Amino acid sequence: MPNPKKRHSKSRRDKRRTHYKAETPNVVTCSVTGEAHLWHRAYWHEGALYYKGRVIIEPKN
Repeated sequence: MPNPKKRHSKSRRDKRRTHYKAETPNVVTCSVTGEAHLWHRAYWHEGALYYKGRVIIEPKN
């Protein structure tokens, strides 16, 4: 496997990495609770854990 014979400059390295950007997260609003949360993630609302509009973990009383 070939290896580089000389060191690459910082500008050359940074030119290659220009395509790696941070993207804005997909935030959606739940139709059941009205809570804003990340897409495809469980979220807490009033002590209960919700996923896809269903209660996964209920609060302890």
